[in-house]
Parts: sequence; C-alpha cells; structure tokens
Amino acid sequence: MPERASADLKTGTNLVEVVDSMDGRGDKTIIAARIGTSIVGLATVLAEDSKVEFLTFDSPEAREVYRHTASHVMAQAVKTLYPDAKLGIGPAIQEGFYYDFDVGGKLTDEDLPKIENIMRQLVKQDLTFERTEMARDEAITMFSEAGETYKVELLEEIEEPTVSIYRQGGFTDLCRGPHLPSTGRLRAFKLTSLAGAYWRGDETKPMLQRIYGTAFDDEADLKLYLDRLEEAKARDHRRLGTDLDLYSIHEEAGAGLAYWHPKGSVIRRTVEDFWTSEHEKRGYSLVYTPHIARARMWEASGHLEYYKENMYVFDVDNEQYVLKPMNCVGHILIYKSRKRSYRDLPIRMAELGTVHRRERSGTLHGLMRVRGFTQDDAHIFCTRDQIVDEVIGVIELAQYMLSTFGFKDYQVDLSVRDPEKPEHYAGADDEWADAEEALAEALRRKEIPFTRMEGEAVFYGPKIDIKLLDALGRGWQGPTIQFDFNLPGRLGVEYVGQDGNAHNVVMIHRTVLGAMGRFIATVLEHYAGALPVWLAPVQVSVLPVLEKNEAYASGVLSRLLESGVRAEVVSSQQKLGYRIRAKTMEKVPYILVVGNKEEESGGVAVRKRKVGDQGTVSLDEFVGRIRGEIDSKSIEN
Repeated sequence: MPERASADLKTGTNLVEVVDSMDGRGDKTIIAARIGTSIVGLATVLAEDSKVEFLTFDSPEAREVYRHTASHVMAQAVKTLYPDAKLGIGPAIQEGFYYDFDVGGKLTDEDLPKIENIMRQLVKQDLTFERTEMARDEAITMFSEAGETYKVELLEEIEEPTVSIYRQGGFTDLCRGPHLPSTGRLRAFKLTSLAGAYWRGDETKPMLQRIYGTAFDDEADLKLYLDRLEEAKARDHRRLGTDLDLYSIHEEAGAGLAYWHPKGSVIRRTVEDFWTSEHEKRGYSLVYTPHIARARMWEASGHLEYYKENMYVFDVDNEQYVLKPMNCVGHILIYKSRKRSYRDLPIRMAELGTVHRRERSGTLHGLMRVRGFTQDDAHIFCTRDQIVDEVIGVIELAQYMLSTFGFKDYQVDLSVRDPEKPEHYAGADDEWADAEEALAEALRRKEIPFTRMEGEAVFYGPKIDIKLLDALGRGWQGPTIQFDFNLPGRLGVEYVGQDGNAHNVVMIHRTVLGAMGRFIATVLEHYAGALPVWLAPVQVSVLPVLEKNEAYASGVLSRLLESGVRAEVVSSQQKLGYRIRAKTMEKVPYILVVGNKEEESGGVAVRKRKVGDQGTVSLDEFVGRIRGEIDSKSIEN
C-alpha cells in the first residue's frame, strides 16, 4: 500500500473497521490516520463527516504512533517483572523509543531479553488500548495511590482540567496518544540498550534507568536496522579512540573534557593546518582571543540573558568573569579597536578558538558532546549589500572542505524563529524577515534544496545548518552559517559609509567544520577508523624481517621522514606475522616489509590496507606514490 490513502467517511465510522475491511484479512500495513492537522489512532470513531488520510509505517507520523505504542508495551512488561517500578516518560524517538523507570537501579542488560519475552506474550494476548478522559484532579489521586510520583509531578504541571489515560490489560499510563488499536498489531521490536538518565534531564533530580528499543512493521526491516546498529557500534569513535590510542576522557579531571594523545593530536593538527591554509586563501585573517572576559561584555551582548545556563560564570577580584562559550565577542573587540570604513569591508576574522559550555552530564557523549572544545570559528563583518555574496562564499568553502574529507551528501536546514514566541528572540520583525530571506536567497542561488525549520534559530538571528551524511547514512552536525543583526547594534559595531555617517555592520557567524573534536569523531566513524593516507597519524610502518635488516629499515625511515611522510620502524623483536597483524589492526595505510632481498635491491615490499601484498618496488617509486596520495588529499582508504 502507498504511504498515504484517503477516504471520505461518514459520522460514526469506526476507522479500525474500515481498515480491517480493506481486504479479506484486514490491512495491517495501516497504522494511524490524519484528520485535518491531527494524527489519530485507528480506534477513533468519527464525530462528523471527515476526509481521512490513512498512514503506513513509511509515514514519520505513523512510525511515531507505532513506536510509542511499543514503549507502552515495554513499560507494561517492566511493571510485570518489577511491580514496584515507578514510571517516568516513554516517547518515540527518531529510530525507536525509550522509557525511563525508577527501579532502584535493579535493571541490568541481562533483563532486556526477559522484558522482550514478556512483551511478546503481551503482543500474543492482543490487548486492546482503551483511551479514557479523566479529570486532572482525579488522575492525580489515582496515580498518587499507585505510588507513581513522577506521573503526579507531570499532572500537577498540566493546566487543562481533563487528561487522557490509556489502558491495556492491567496496565494504566498517562498519555496523550494515539496508539495502535491493540498490542497484537506490534509486529517486530528489539530492546537495544540500557542507560542512566536524570529525571527530566535535571542533575539535581533522581537518576532513572532508561531502556532504549526500536520497532518496525516488518522483521526484515528490523534485521537490517540491527545489522546497521552493529556496524555503527564497530565504528563508534569512543571505541576507535581507545583502540587506536587517539584521546581519552578522565572523570577524575572532569566529565566532557578530552585529552588528545600523540596520534590523535597528529590528526587534529593535520585538519587544522588544512583549515588554516584554505581560510588564508579566501581572505580570512587569523586571530587569537583570551579564554575569559568580564561578565559585563556578555551582558551587553545578550548572552547572559539568553544563554546563561550554558555558561561558566565565576568571580575574580570581586567581579564576575565568564569562561567564553563562543568567540564572537572577542572578534568584535578586535574589529572595534580602530575605525572602519565601507572600503575595509568585508572583514573576515577566523580563529580556532577553544570555548567551554556547561552541558548537562547526561548529554555528554565522547567527542560529540563535550564541555570544552575548539571551534573553527569565523566572523564576517559586512554591509547589507554584501550579505548574499558572503554567505555564498561560506557555502562554497564548506562544500569544498566537506568534499575533501569525503563527505559528498548532506542535508540543509534553514533555521528560523518561531513566530509565536517572539520573546525568545532579539530584534525587530522586519530585520528577521530580511535576514531569513538573505539566507534563503543564497541557498537558492547555489541550487541547494533546504528544509525550513521554525523555532530552530538562535536568539540573535536565523541560520543555515548543514548535516553531514556518513557512510551509514547518519546525519551529523557540520557547517553552520548564522546571520546576526543584533550584536552589532548592542555593541556598537559600526563602519563609516559613503555618506560619511556611521552605520551598523551586519555580522555572519560561521563554522565550516564545527567543533574540531566532533568533526574528527565524525570522520573516524565515517571511515571506521581507516583514515585516508593524508589524515592517518602513522602513514607507513616499516617492518624489518630480521635484526640484521634494521639498519636498512632505519635508512628507509629517514627517506620517508625527509619526504614529509609520517612513518615508524617496528622492531624485529617479534615475529613478522604478529607485527603485520598488529599494524593492520591499527589501520596503518601502508606496511613496508624489508628483508635481505629488498636490502640488496634497494626496494621495499609494499602491503596496502584493504588490498594486501602489492609486490616489491623501488623506494623512490613508493615515495612518489604516497606523496601523490598525500598531496592530492586522496580519500581512498
């Protein structure tokens, strides 16, 4: 069946009866329905004549209904195993669902198969989901008597006088719905992991246990997803960071703070050197700014008003200072250090600036989400007439940088403000409209399709967000281009125009790679740790066959190092086969084996990663080959 099918139906029609009559067996591919702008469950009985759009699993809205149903079945299974467990929340998420429980820390990974088995029993029972509307106060009493303190907390914050309750079998939950008509329509699911999660993401509140799972309407699709999940685990940058000795995070020193090891530092320095070179070619001036500044600067900029919960604020000599969460204020101070004319614009300032942000501990994730990171930051100071051309220039730079690292596919969002919440944003309506149109025009000129995302703008202006798609098709945050007409006005960032008067500049905040750690983590996962030669921390390992070949191996090493190739010699103390396996596991691009034959001919026996033995060639030939790969930044890995 297609993703959507429509029908005009009369008052009193039961949707599940319509669906079950679509063929002799009942069309089990239909999961939910849309009436107007509302998504409803198939148990709905129409209150009036309606045009109904039936939705299958291919629809994002239907997937959410399906997976949210799975979370309720899982919660019922947990309560069956642990009757005293207290329920948190259980939403559908992008690729599955989760539910939070207070079980006193009793759950372990060994419990997941047990919970799954009970879920299968509940599915076989084909329990009906029954929706009931109840007075809020009555619901508070009911959940209080059941000891469901977290549900009571949620209810006490609801302003509506009535709430909806869902029941299946002996299980009751507070929920807006909708759900599948019954548990029997849940066909394929898997519980995938167990994690800790603070109640409502607040570190001052109890730590709950979160069970993650996923659900599909077909066993084959579930298997494909689980296979991809296993591949993702093998590519996890946290695992690769340990296996390849790239970085570490030490809880005793502070969560979310990365320590770069020698090999990881080589990768990072290679990325940063390339970044620096490309920016200088495009007219950017590199600057450095301090890590702290007086809080008054961040108050004037508006950050303390809109962003304080993510900032580190501390006292120095009875005055508040801020550990900078971003670099823009420092670049503004450099700009304002002298008078600027329209003839000076645009001015492009770039900095690999280290910043710190107060992220909640529950959100920290390897290099992807940290509290201290270096951002490939830049700010463009320009006139309104220069905006579109400058944004196009940033897009072109981002495209070139991403393609060089092997990212060919990406998704683009235009993040704009939520028109219903103007209090969350600074600036006038006409300025916002002009800014949003300027970014959209730049994307149109580059013929880049984009999705308009309401409510995703930062407080000072709209932005373009580019998400990289890796080898598994996963999206990662990449380049960001942010329009800002607010900070220049707040901080008096001006230029002298042709008319001799002072005018506020327009600022463009932008990154083309994002946070360095996050970008390198993305690259690691994209290549599963087998980095292209130009990025690999060790590009060549030289393996002498015997101890008497070590002098020749040292000569090969010297030649490689002189040619700008990152190389090492691995001593002959261990067997050759063991050393080859070890370097293969370390994902070194080239292994050169040198024995008596190679020493006599002045050659090297070449083994290439993922290819194997390539025979013996002269050292000159090999150096020319690898230098070609490095210089061209070949992404062959």
